[in-house]
Amino acid sequence: MEIVELIKIIRYKLRYGFIVEWYNFWYMTLRKRQKVIPLVASISETISEVVQHHASISRFGDGEMLLTNPHKSIGFQKGNDALSKRLIEVLTSADDGHLVCLSDVFVNLYRYNRKARRFWRTHFFLYGSYWDHYLVSGRQYYNTFVTRPYMDFASKEKCSRWFEELKQIWDDRDIVFVEGEKSRLGVGNDLFHNARSIRRILCPVSDAFDKYNDILSAALNLEKGVLLLIALGPTATVLSYDLFKAGYQAIDIGHVDVEYEWWRMGAKRKVKLAYKYVNEAADGKNVIDGGNEYENQIIAKIL
Repeated sequence: MEIVELIKIIRYKLRYGFIVEWYNFWYMTLRKRQKVIPLVASISETISEVVQHHASISRFGDGEMLLTNPHKSIGFQKGNDALSKRLIEVLTSADDGHLVCLSDVFVNLYRYNRKARRFWRTHFFLYGSYWDHYLVSGRQYYNTFVTRPYMDFASKEKCSRWFEELKQIWDDRDIVFVEGEKSRLGVGNDLFHNARSIRRILCPVSDAFDKYNDILSAALNLEKGVLLLIALGPTATVLSYDLFKAGYQAIDIGHVDVEYEWWRMGAKRKVKLAYKYVNEAADGKNVIDGGNEYENQIIAKIL
């Protein structure tokens, strides 16, 4: 890593740390709380619903909620009116067989490590009104952390069980990854070794929603019995819903593969991975070649 890039990272971390501490202080001093406290199923309950009923999943974390405002952007996806409207549509949908998942951070925040707690307090201080506006009291939501079952948890004792439960979803299934060009789900680990077959549709690393119609069209060419696992940020949230409506089982799988790698290595912080783009890690955008087996699994590129 070049020294200039390293200096930029250090400056960003210092600035970020100051901002987070500032808003944490005011969040706790003012005893800020959400007006709407949703019912969020546990990770195991969410997995069970998917396995038993072949349900599809769309996930809403901080980034997806932020982009319900068309004037906001996140690191790898700029906001716009079309994406905002679609995210709101999915968030407020209530279709049998399609699970709307939320980050399970509205109660018992001390389940998570200090960094995660500080992050979510800051997020709620700044953007808590977004959640209050769209969530419905008493409605059953499901758990976004089904795809993030390791790094942010204070206790890691359930992580092994959660990953084993996740593997039931694709056990003996023909799966197609709809993923960013450098996401490379499953490359270098055994997370998906129990799948019957693996194919891949590669999509842009950033601003994937700009290519949404092309990505959707490519997925709709697949046979209906396939399981689609989608790792495309907020684009995956919308795409999973549209594919569900078209008769597919589609799961917004997010960072599960990265979390699995960190769990296997016992990582204490978000670190870069050799084969995979990790937007949350320093120098995480630089990756090595995926290998022949990976290349042979690619059936389409929409870049």
